[in-house]
Amino acid sequence: MSALQIFNTLNSKKEVFKPIDKNHIKIYACGPTVYNFAHIGNARMAVVFDTFVRTLRTIYPKVTYVSNITDIDDKIIEAAKEQNAEISEITQKYTQIYNEDMSILNVLEPDIQPKATEYIPEMIQLIEDLINKEFAYEKNGHVFFHVPAYSMYGKLSKRNREEQIAGSRVEIAPFKKDPSDFVLWKPSDDTQPGWDSPWGFGRPGWHTECSAMSEKTLGLPFDIHGGGRDLIFPHHENEIAQSCCSTANIDEPNSYAKYWMHNGFVTIEGEKMSKSLGNIILVRDLIKDHHGEVIRLALLSSHYRQGLDWNENLIHQSKKLLDKLYTIIRDIDDVEKDVKASEVQFIAEVIDPLMDDLNTPRLIAELNKIIKEFSSIKVEEKPAIKSKLIFIGSILGILQDENFNEVSDEFKNKIEDLIKKRTSAKNDKDYDMADKIRQELSNLGVEIKDTSDGTDWNLK
Repeated sequence: MSALQIFNTLNSKKEVFKPIDKNHIKIYACGPTVYNFAHIGNARMAVVFDTFVRTLRTIYPKVTYVSNITDIDDKIIEAAKEQNAEISEITQKYTQIYNEDMSILNVLEPDIQPKATEYIPEMIQLIEDLINKEFAYEKNGHVFFHVPAYSMYGKLSKRNREEQIAGSRVEIAPFKKDPSDFVLWKPSDDTQPGWDSPWGFGRPGWHTECSAMSEKTLGLPFDIHGGGRDLIFPHHENEIAQSCCSTANIDEPNSYAKYWMHNGFVTIEGEKMSKSLGNIILVRDLIKDHHGEVIRLALLSSHYRQGLDWNENLIHQSKKLLDKLYTIIRDIDDVEKDVKASEVQFIAEVIDPLMDDLNTPRLIAELNKIIKEFSSIKVEEKPAIKSKLIFIGSILGILQDENFNEVSDEFKNKIEDLIKKRTSAKNDKDYDMADKIRQELSNLGVEIKDTSDGTDWNLK
């Protein structure tokens, strides 16, 4: 088995992964802000890092995976006002929906799913430490991190000072010592949620949350920090600044997290997903029309660092591939797994693609190879194929539903009857009727293929 390699955003290159403790891998990935339904971009992050954690657990004896919930944020406050609801009602509702939706995509629950509101004391302690060390300052109930005080700022995003200022969020500019300074704590009025602090009643800045939660749940340093590419700046850049100027080592950005992984954006039929374009695709809507495994496989069809264009063809191709795999699984349903074969037997050909910076397209290519060669394999080879497919499925999070595309006996009989009529029409050289029946089958969602042994069919 080859060594695990990760593209480390911090150093802008693929590196051999060297764990801090090979007996316990620690990974943190930024989860959703819960004020609305999860969209397909949220799902890609969850699926990618779930697959990566599954891979790590094949290699290492213990992996702790933390993925947080942001349940205090200005967007949540606005959503509560718009819906005339309590903030806790909004966050509890959408946290539950998020977890339900991800479960349908076979995303395993993180070992720890911290909520920001549960770590306010830790955030206050972090901010106090930064003030005491003169990396942060208080002004009129606001606390800001002073970016020029940290010489390593920009190491992750590779942004120069002008780009930092242009890309930073505008946070109460009149109070800042420097335009690039970012908020650690902000005051709350009577209509906003808040907590008592040394700077008055208020709430934490978004960036403060993950620094506090990751340190509390994993300790510093931990192995891998992940999230969507949109979080590189300013969110992850600010996390490094906060933690390295407090508990970690100010001169070593990797003393907070050693490796940084970021998945690419999802576009919708070539367009950026945005409210203004009205093309945001919600997972809750997708799962009404598509099986969770189809959505999951589609999300893994492109390398995680690359952009993924979501379109009907992508869904169609993923569905076709799963149909073929389940056809094989059912063909060998009565075949016992190869008791002599172990997961170790397949580790090179299955795990090696994933060891190459989680190269899921390469592993999916291996699945296509199995499909292509299955019709010609010998009977005695089937137990090993079954073991291999089960192993791949456990890592990719597919082939877990024994009822996938199951149809009733009545429907099967109808399809078989139509195929017989079509065969009869072809034998009578009534090709118009044969084409008409093919179209009728297609309208029923059935795809047929003529072979030397007859006509095969499967659901589209």
